[in-house]
Amino acid sequence: MQNQLCPTLFDMRGLVLLLGLLNVTFGSIQAQWQIENSTTTADLRGIDNVGGGIAWASGANGTVVRTEDGGYEWQPCTVPLGAEHLDFRGIQAFDANTAIVMSSGKGDLSRLYKTTDGCQTWKLLFTNPEKDGFWDAIFINRGASDGFILGDPVDGAFVLYQSDDSGDTWRRIAAQGLSAEKQAGAFAASNSSIAVGEINWFLIGTGGTAQPFVYREETYPTFTRVAVPIAGGGPSAGIFSIDGRDFLNVIAVGGNYQKPEDADHTAAYTKDGGKTWQAATSPPHGYRSCVAYDEATKTWITVGPNGTDISTDDGRDWRAVHPDAALHEEPDVDRNWNALSLPFVVGPHGRIGKLDPQDLAKY
Repeated sequence: MQNQLCPTLFDMRGLVLLLGLLNVTFGSIQAQWQIENSTTTADLRGIDNVGGGIAWASGANGTVVRTEDGGYEWQPCTVPLGAEHLDFRGIQAFDANTAIVMSSGKGDLSRLYKTTDGCQTWKLLFTNPEKDGFWDAIFINRGASDGFILGDPVDGAFVLYQSDDSGDTWRRIAAQGLSAEKQAGAFAASNSSIAVGEINWFLIGTGGTAQPFVYREETYPTFTRVAVPIAGGGPSAGIFSIDGRDFLNVIAVGGNYQKPEDADHTAAYTKDGGKTWQAATSPPHGYRSCVAYDEATKTWITVGPNGTDISTDDGRDWRAVHPDAALHEEPDVDRNWNALSLPFVVGPHGRIGKLDPQDLAKY
């Protein structure tokens, strides 16, 4: 959606980050975030942790940065030719040298570029052929060769593209069941409005209308639409991110990005793969743009402009994460985040943070 886009299901990298690190007091948690030197002041919305110390981030004005040492140093990348004014909302990386970045914008402002030489040069792979289209999210399975792009509705239905060669070529899918109301869309706030897993497991979170929906795959490529109790009511509200720890337990987060302090109906969860949804009993403390699950610690984490929350009961109850003054953390270290690829978070003005297991283990 043109108003606003965390890496998705079954691609989470195992970390030791939160549970042994928690100090729970009166529903809040103290946790250490390490703010890193990103070498850019561009707003960042895309982040993909490959593992082994390698991660890539992307954002406004054709910005891409990467690290090969776990975030100690972030290296600026060459801007793809003609992309100086593009907004790179999503990035999917394969290794230290290879990555595909997605821009979001109307029509041909939605594009894919690929590098195979550590972002020294880029190749234009694919440009949105729909003049009224707008790309929201990209997913490429590193362990296989399949990939997907989600786009806002064109002619009354959401648009899906598929790749069978790790993103080098794309074709539009004749998907069924993706019809949408006028003004409906997905959000390009964190590259996580889709969740894709194995055996053609596919969920799409949407908003922009009075009622947010999840489109869940029945028999590929046929989808069924299910209402979700997330705040809706207009173009700035709905589901912004969706992720799952397995095929059954899934969480959606969002709210209204124009009312970031409003905590009403900012998260919902399902235990049956998206057939039915329940609102969180204790929701995150404001609008949230991204959610991710860490398998190693059985912990969910969600981020947004006004803070960070975690859940250890599959999304029913959320607790706020706060800076620890005793560790000399900045007072806003928990906030101003857009997207997650654990252990990394990114935000506006070149903001990159990392959850440090060694520091957190002190709790």
